[in-house]
Amino acid sequence: MSAPVAIVTGGAGGLGQAIASTLLADGFRVALLDRRGAREAAGRLGESATGITADVTDETAVRAALDEVEATWGRIDALVNNAGIEPQHSLEELDPATWRATLEVNLTGPALLIKHCVPRWRRQGGGRVVSIGSRVWLGGGATGSYSASKAGLVGLTREACRELGPLGVTVNVVAPSFVRTPLNAEKGDAGFVEAYARRFAAASPLGRLVEPADIAGAVAFLLSDRARAITGEVLHVTAGTQLAPFIP
Repeated sequence: MSAPVAIVTGGAGGLGQAIASTLLADGFRVALLDRRGAREAAGRLGESATGITADVTDETAVRAALDEVEATWGRIDALVNNAGIEPQHSLEELDPATWRATLEVNLTGPALLIKHCVPRWRRQGGGRVVSIGSRVWLGGGATGSYSASKAGLVGLTREACRELGPLGVTVNVVAPSFVRTPLNAEKGDAGFVEAYARRFAAASPLGRLVEPADIAGAVAFLLSDRARAITGEVLHVTAGTQLAPFIP
C-alpha cells in the first residue's frame, strides 16, 4: 500500500514545519500549502514533501492546490488546517477589515479546504481532518477576532464531524496554548514575548511551555488509526493552562 498523503496549510511556518516533519517520520507524504515559502520549506524536508503556493482564502486556489496534490500522489488522506493569523487588538480597537481578514484565514480557509476534500474522500472511503485551534476558544484571549475565529473553528469541526462521519471521515481540533513560534514572536518586542511566555509557564501545572513538537505529536496521533474512533473533539495541548483563568 502506498504511503498516505497529508496536506499541511501554513506549512512554511515554524509549527507547520514541525507538523510536517513528524508526519514524514510517521510515513506520510506531505504537501505544504502556504502563501510564501512553501516550495523552499518542502525542499528542506526531502523528496516525500512538496510545496504549493496557495492562499487558503481563495477558493479557486484551494481547488487547484488539491488537484495538484492528487495529480502528484494520486490521493489525499489527511488535512491539517494550520494556517492562521493573530492580530493584536482589543474589541474597542477592532476595525472591520481586521475582523474579516482574521475570519477569512482562520475559519473560511479551513471550511473551503474541507469542502473540496469531501468529494475526494467520498471516492476514497474516508479521510482525516485536524485543525489547529487555541485555548482562547474557551474565553480569555488578547484579541476578539482571533478568539472568535477559534471558537468558530470548533463549531465548524463539530458540524463537519456530523456531516462527514458517514463517509468515514474524522474531524478534530488540537488547541494549543502559547507556543514559541515565529507567529508568537511577532506579538511584541523580545522582552514582552519572554514575559508573556513566563506567565504561561507559571500558570501551567507542569510549569512549562508547549513546544511545536508537542502539537505535532498530537496531530500525528489524531491522524493515525489509533484515533479512528475519535471525532468532534477538542484536544487541548496546553500543559494544563486550559484550566487557568485568563492569562493577561
